[in-house]
Amino acid sequence: MSKAHVIGLGKSGVAAARLLKREGWEVELSDSASAKTLAERNTSETLLQQQELAAEQIIVKLGQSPELNGANLPELIVVSPGVPWDIPVLNQARQLGIEIIGEMELAWRYLQSLPWVGITGTNGKTTTTALIAAIFQAAGLNAPACGNIGYAACEVALSWNGHREAKTRAHSNTDNSLPTSPYPSGTLRANGFDSDAPLSLTQPTQTQATAGDGSDGIKLVASKTATASVHLPVFASASFPVFASSSLDWIIAEISSYQIESSTSLAPRIGVWTTFTPDHLARHKTLENYYNIKAKLLRQSELQVFNGDDAYLSKLGLSAWPNAYWTSVKGKDFLISEQGFYIEDGWVVEKLTATSAPERIVKVSALRMVGEHNQQNLLMAVATARLAGINREAIARAISEFPGVAHRLEYICTWEGIDFINDSKATNYDAAEVGLTSANSPAILIAGGEAKAGDDTAWLAEIQSKAAAVLLIGSAAPAFAQRLQEVGYYTYELVETMERAIPRAAELAKQYQASVVLLSPACASFDQYPNFEVRGDHFRQLCLAWVENSKVSKLELANTENSSQQSIV
Repeated sequence: MSKAHVIGLGKSGVAAARLLKREGWEVELSDSASAKTLAERNTSETLLQQQELAAEQIIVKLGQSPELNGANLPELIVVSPGVPWDIPVLNQARQLGIEIIGEMELAWRYLQSLPWVGITGTNGKTTTTALIAAIFQAAGLNAPACGNIGYAACEVALSWNGHREAKTRAHSNTDNSLPTSPYPSGTLRANGFDSDAPLSLTQPTQTQATAGDGSDGIKLVASKTATASVHLPVFASASFPVFASSSLDWIIAEISSYQIESSTSLAPRIGVWTTFTPDHLARHKTLENYYNIKAKLLRQSELQVFNGDDAYLSKLGLSAWPNAYWTSVKGKDFLISEQGFYIEDGWVVEKLTATSAPERIVKVSALRMVGEHNQQNLLMAVATARLAGINREAIARAISEFPGVAHRLEYICTWEGIDFINDSKATNYDAAEVGLTSANSPAILIAGGEAKAGDDTAWLAEIQSKAAAVLLIGSAAPAFAQRLQEVGYYTYELVETMERAIPRAAELAKQYQASVVLLSPACASFDQYPNFEVRGDHFRQLCLAWVENSKVSKLELANTENSSQQSIV
């Protein structure tokens, strides 16, 4: 039996271990965190997970790294996204000739018979991914969002593979099975349907499709996919998700630089690059290396969509990406190439070739999310949908119903005319600057966490322009305080924790007549939280509790006043 080792006891690592185990591998799963540390993060969930893994005969070793000594070495090591690519044990494995891949690459090897959309970028990728998935699902396609958003990619592979295995057992005379190793061989079926036509991994399927609005759809997707019914994923157990049908039509994957770095053959049908600014340099070392990692995904994509309003990407332009589809919120005159998508007279307009006529697709006002950055996200999502052959009606419906993304300028509640906004996803200066730009002013800003390298100049300027006061939390608080002083901004307080930040923010908002309390940290969360989602959830819980306690206090005060008046009478 082949042996594999998975590093990282997170969602991605557990899904990868289960997928390999199901495919007949002997699997060992390790995490450098101790059992005590993991239990402190989430006692009940961690304990249940370990019990399930033990029942599935997956060996779990906590508080240690893989041991690569002796004869019984693994043939494959799969790393979770958060595991650095150059830790000593991985360097040792390379010297021993052991193959090392990431969890995303493993999922790709099982799901490469399906067309993928791969979205990457420093900022904007989560919103763009969610919007693309919403459009595809509105078009009747089973297209789950996964990767750095939603499900781990291996969760999707595990669930889909389970359905296909059951189907194979029920119809043993058909050839629909997936390979029993992560190295596919033979012909795999197109788009999850029982078709004799294999899916081409190098050229899009050229099939005429008539859009619901009467126009011809872009001829890139087999017509069978256009008639699939909506299948929204649901969790069947704590182990892994089960999708409502064995037929998956597309994979919509948000893919971080960490996941690209640890992938070798990942090649989406459509690649999308949202933005590029310095980030994760502690891991990737140089801006050039960070760029090249991101660029690898786009180079391996059949079709490419770029945000033409991004300063870095637009400078490279056609010289680096001559066949890409570019976007611009500024209009046709700012479109880098002769093919792309832009905003004009309040409409998203597509121009597919140098000779084709511009065509209106959807009104920009259909999107309820504010800010120019969200218009950029809208353009890239519409471009992706049109390149996948989706008609205007489905696009307009999905966009008008799209609620936004949790932890990205997420409205939480209103207290005495003050809105509380969760922007925990803003984990770097550029994202936090966008958050402040989009918020009403004056605002009370909550910032801080685990600091990242980057240029904070524009962010500090936005603070000076829009923030009535800043409350600093986490390990970055002292350094942020110093930077604020250096630019002549002194209306800040070091409150250290979110518990202290919320009541103080409410007080300051009343004092300065601020209309918004905004959590937009400009930092990673790992100094105080497992991830930015937990940080945002904590902010939400505290804000809602504050509002509820305020209502109770008002009610008690009113009752006391009534009692006093009755006593006087």
